[in-house]
Amino acid sequence: MEIYPSADITGHGEAPRIPGALIVDVEPGSLADVEGFYPGCVITAVNGRPCTDILLWQWESADDEVEVSYVDATGDSGTVLLERNPGEPWGFTFDGNIYDGVRLCRNSCTFCFMRQLPKGMRSSLSLRDDDFRLSFLQGTFVTLTNITPEDEERIIAERISPLRVSLHATDPAVRRKLIGRHAARGLEVLEHLLEAGIECYCQIVLCPGENDGEVLAETLAWAYERPGILEVGIVPLGYTSWQARFDESFDEASAAAAVLDLVRPFQERAQAERGSAWVFCADEFYCNAHGEALPGVLPDASFYGECDMYEDGIGIVRSFLDSWNGAIVSGQMDRLAAFLRARDDFPVLVFGCSVRAFAPAVIAESPLAGLIGLMFVENRYFGGNVDVTGLLCGCDVCADIAAFAAPAGKRPTFYLSEVMFNADAVTLDGMTLAQMAEATGARIRVVSCMPADFLPEIEQDLT
Repeated sequence: MEIYPSADITGHGEAPRIPGALIVDVEPGSLADVEGFYPGCVITAVNGRPCTDILLWQWESADDEVEVSYVDATGDSGTVLLERNPGEPWGFTFDGNIYDGVRLCRNSCTFCFMRQLPKGMRSSLSLRDDDFRLSFLQGTFVTLTNITPEDEERIIAERISPLRVSLHATDPAVRRKLIGRHAARGLEVLEHLLEAGIECYCQIVLCPGENDGEVLAETLAWAYERPGILEVGIVPLGYTSWQARFDESFDEASAAAAVLDLVRPFQERAQAERGSAWVFCADEFYCNAHGEALPGVLPDASFYGECDMYEDGIGIVRSFLDSWNGAIVSGQMDRLAAFLRARDDFPVLVFGCSVRAFAPAVIAESPLAGLIGLMFVENRYFGGNVDVTGLLCGCDVCADIAAFAAPAGKRPTFYLSEVMFNADAVTLDGMTLAQMAEATGARIRVVSCMPADFLPEIEQDLT
């Protein structure tokens, strides 16, 4: 099975030379401290099982007695029995969550976004992980095609649930065409896990003419018959200009509306029988189908329940609009408007083009009309139909900032959403905020995603 060194994905430092959990911190006075453990030691086994990941550690150390094998920083090894009082922490902090390497995808999905990236991007962006442990820990979607019988037994025994599973289609021929020769294995494993009581959230990447229409209806009918599938999220195919396979998705209003129409009966049935819509379409379908009319036709927040598929772009627009309206009702927006009227500052909100159809009208009907600007950046770096804010690259933003013309007598400040940056504060094309400011000579800031948060951040920044 292919693996990838864990430090680049889940760790904070160099990967340990010895397989196991590298200790990076020990709580003073804890059992780990008393037993002489220190940063640099490696836990190699727990109760005789190789320490492969944080889930195994949590499972094996749940009781008040645990046998720990280790190798210290000098190369000495040993095994010690640790005993604690109920509820007492062991005192270990490990480097990341996966200690035996992240499992890679072995599929050849036709729609894989990782395969559509331009050359020269940092290697972590094209890493195609397919690890059930990360699915549980971090919410990534997995195909289950690389699951071994031992993995199945472990998932069931340790109740590693819920998982997030890439379903895409249930028709065998369509699955093989979309995913590759291992497609059948993924469905086989999913069936086995569901029968054993493991729950999951499923994702369908919808490709025109492939798994939409009747195939989608069959897939949803299959999934609905399995109560362990808690929810299904449908996202449209995303493609870049760095590939030659795709040139359309569901960007046209009629195509997007057709998907919403097909899914609606399943949602109505689920609402009646389960009290939840159960299957959700990504915001892009609603944006593309309704354009300027979106605020009046987008489902209410209650429709999305607990927003369990939020990371799939499901319910984000509704959350944004509700946050915006909440800022109006609370008077927060009036306060910012009064503040800006007395100044020459002109805040400019920077977005991807996905919200261009409805955002101007939302601003125009608010107290901030004429007091703030909008800049919709076309994603020239990726091209294709990539238009969400989270995939904007520094080079495109810089080019548009340089060409931006503020109203006469106004001093612009450009506010970028934090979703453009990773944990190291770097954009997808490797630019920091300081580099962007230097490249443009403009005043640029990073703010939160929701209006209730970024509006006061703007006022504070300009004060």
